[in-house]
This record gives sequence, structure tokens and C-alpha cells, in this order.
Amino acid sequence: MSIVTGTDELAAICKRFAHFDFVTVDTEFMRETTYWPKLCVVQMASPEEAFIIDALAPDLDLAPLFELMTNEKVVKVFHAARQDIEIAYHLGNLIPHPVFDTQVAAMVCGFGDSISYDQLVERTSGARIDKSSRFTDWSRRPLSQKQIDYALADVTHLREVYLALSARLDEQSRTEWVREEMEVLTSIDTYRLEPEEAWKRLKLRVRKPVELAILQELAAWREREAQSRDVPRGRVIKDDAIYEVAQQQPTTPAALSQLRTVPKGFERSRAAEDILTAVRKALSLPKDQMPKLPKHRSTSNGNGAAVDLLKVLLKMISENHGVAAKVIATVDDLEAIAADDRADVPALHGWRRELFGEAALKVKRGDMALAMRKNHVVAIET
Repeated sequence: MSIVTGTDELAAICKRFAHFDFVTVDTEFMRETTYWPKLCVVQMASPEEAFIIDALAPDLDLAPLFELMTNEKVVKVFHAARQDIEIAYHLGNLIPHPVFDTQVAAMVCGFGDSISYDQLVERTSGARIDKSSRFTDWSRRPLSQKQIDYALADVTHLREVYLALSARLDEQSRTEWVREEMEVLTSIDTYRLEPEEAWKRLKLRVRKPVELAILQELAAWREREAQSRDVPRGRVIKDDAIYEVAQQQPTTPAALSQLRTVPKGFERSRAAEDILTAVRKALSLPKDQMPKLPKHRSTSNGNGAAVDLLKVLLKMISENHGVAAKVIATVDDLEAIAADDRADVPALHGWRRELFGEAALKVKRGDMALAMRKNHVVAIET
């Protein structure tokens, strides 16, 4: 098996692959020292052949690959697709489509909440994968034979996994369920990294609107810095420092230097001045323009027991239908439903509502009760 390093060779292979209903895809990348993932290897397989693309080859243009990724006649099969799609979006400014994620499909088919890829391969085909090369340095050249074998095994076994899960979905009439999930996975909004939205990834350890305003400014600044310098967010400033700056609100280098989470001498850096500018900007906002603190749903106002009851219902439905609980509803979903019958959460939309949401609302209204029969929880219409 040769490794593809030339554009013409890649174009010829992608042209052959375009004649199949599906192809399997995986990537190997590095991002420990960068903001953007550094693509090193792409491996792909059709029902008839498999190959490896050396994404670091100096004269290689990935355009033929990106064209295949957007070919609507070919399903692109991934396992845990999000990071692979993120790479395609960053490098090719595109979202692969249509996509089938075997991790999501496995949860829908009853393989549990967190089955690993090698476990899924073994349970669907009986094969065992050697995962010892998973964390090797994929940027080093030449690739070892062990790395090549590992990379190819990922996509060749993925063919069997895809066919097995597709058949199972058809038998269970759940193909549309996975298709709904893929529309979310392939939405461009999932991969847009807007600096102004970066604060939403942080835990809100703030109690005042002004603290939230500072946190938002700092998170946006850090995101822009990390993107422009192509370094991890933590290399710009740690989360803990953002929280402390938001709470202490320093406006001078001397005040900044007193913070426990700020490195010694940091107050003399350009980044320190940017941070102080962000703090001053937030502090200058008129009171009526300060951001509002997100409302935290509380389970202390009589909803705690209701949430616990919905958890029991969720577990019962998960076990009865062979669908992973976490793909049906999250704890946040349950808390929202306990507080509001019209909560805008995934558990009250689409197939989730049909499977769980309607039952959850019936339990809330008292139209359905849960009881124990022969050591099993059952639902009883009242």
C-alpha cells in the first residue's frame, strides 16, 4: 500500500471513490501546541480499497478530497466525526455532507453511552484493533509500518461497523433518528468559532453583571489572540486568571500584578495591557447595557424530586428501547422540563419527544405513574 503524496494520484483515487455509495474516513492530527488542529494524515476506504493521504506532503493539494467530501451522492462515514469535520471546515471552508457518525448510531442502537471504537468493532465484527499507535507523533516522517497499519485498520473496520449499524437501524426503524442527529453535526453553526461567543465555554463563576461583562471581554480577546497566534487558549491566559480578573477588576498594571493567577512580570507585557483595556471597557458600560446573568434553573424549589423522577423514567425508557440515555436527554433537559412544559430542549423535539418527551410530560401532569413490578420499573397510564 503506497502513501498518497501527489495531487494527481489523490484526484484519481477520489474519482474512483465517487462511484460508491459510501466511503469511510478518519484523520490523525496534532493540536497540543496549536489552536487549530494540524492535519497530518487522512485515511479513507471504499468497499474495495483503502489508502492513506500524507497531508504534510509539500506538493499535495487536498482539493480533490474536499470535492469528494461535498459529493452528495457519497455518504462519508466517520466515528466521532466532530473533530474530523472541524478540520475540513478550517482547511477547506466546507462541511462534509452527507455524513454518518457511527458513534451516534451506536448510542441509538443500544451499544451504551460511551462505547469505544475498538469495542464497537469487536462487538459488530469480532475483530480486535491494536490501539497502541493512537497517541504517536503523526507529524514525524517517515510513518512507521505500525502507524500505517493502525491508520488503515481504522477505516477498513469502519466499513463493517457502518454496514452492521445501518442494518440494525433499518430493522429498528431508527434511520431517521440518526439522520436528524447528522443535520446538527453538519450544521455550520456547530463549527463557527466566534470570539464573542467564547465566554459560553467557561464555567460562570461570576455573580454580578459587571463580572460577566469582564469575563465576556476577556474570553473574546483570548479567543482572537489564540486564533491569530495559533496557540492553545491556555497559552494566552488560563481560565483561572480570567475568573480572578473578572472578580478583582484590576485597572492598573500594579493591581494586575497582585493577582495570584497572574505570572510574575506578566503586568509588563502587551497582553497585560490588552487585559486591562478589556476590564476598563467592561467597567465603562452603562448599567442598562450590562449583560444579564443567565438564569440558573434551581432544583431547590420543589423540582428536585421531579427531576429525580424523570431520571428514573429516562433510565427505564433507555433500557426498554436500547437507546443510550445521554443521547435521549441530558440532566439540563430534565431540569428544564421539570420547570417548564414548553422548554426548548432537544428532549422535547423530534424522535426524542416521541420516545421520551411525551412520557415525561405525562409524568409531570400526573397522567402517568411509575411503579415497581417484578423488580422492574414500569409506566402506568392513570
